[in-house]
Amino acid sequence: MRLPILLLAVLLISAAPVRAQLPAPNAAGVSAGHMHLMVRDPAVHKKVWVDALGAQVVTSGTLEMLKLPGIFVILGRADRADGSEGSTVDHFAFRAKDLPATKAKLVAAGVPIVRDDPAEIVAMFPDKVKVEFYAAPTLAVPLEHFHVHFYAADPDALRAWYVKYFGAAMPTPTDANAAGVPGMAFSFRKTDAPQAPTKGRSFDHIGFEVKGLEEFCKKLAADGIAFDSPFRDVPGIGLKIAFIIDPAGTRIELTEGLAGK
Repeated sequence: MRLPILLLAVLLISAAPVRAQLPAPNAAGVSAGHMHLMVRDPAVHKKVWVDALGAQVVTSGTLEMLKLPGIFVILGRADRADGSEGSTVDHFAFRAKDLPATKAKLVAAGVPIVRDDPAEIVAMFPDKVKVEFYAAPTLAVPLEHFHVHFYAADPDALRAWYVKYFGAAMPTPTDANAAGVPGMAFSFRKTDAPQAPTKGRSFDHIGFEVKGLEEFCKKLAADGIAFDSPFRDVPGIGLKIAFIIDPAGTRIELTEGLAGK
């Protein structure tokens, strides 16, 4: 009787969804971390991410997070009138192994599809948070984080800032999506005028996981980077954190402690 039970356990484990960790950091110690939404009803968003997109609910101390391959989504509660459109980060994006199935699940969850092409769709989540999904049939997991899309009056200067301070890779002739850090490609679009800061909107900030965050912050400060909130250790959530604002107005949370959760 022991062998069949063991085999059943192996089969159940094998059938479970793959829950990828955050990617290993680059030479600067930086990788993708999280997307932080401040919304009227976090439970509504949570239901979409968990039921339609397969996110796993995990905790770090008192902090609840939604885990997807390569990224965490964190939900907070706030009355916000403005969504991601019109801000410096217009949207974030995922690759989907089965894009038609992903679209069907989003539609069934009541999420409007505002752009519908065979290779990509754009969904408008509650509180006007725009999320893009690309077809990627060779993925080993159902869904994987892909990129953030910056809208800026001077995208070249913004790209150079991320290269300097975050060790972001530059695009190559064969891979335009190489720009960015592990787990988070960067796309840039030039705008005629500066966009609104993300702070105070429903897509409030993007998060990077940093190895050796305290020293990383000291280097930023020594180079004149101002902090929206200084480095601190927060035992209640098991993380070290700090906040800065990029030159275009994107609020950024730096964390240490998400990796491995």
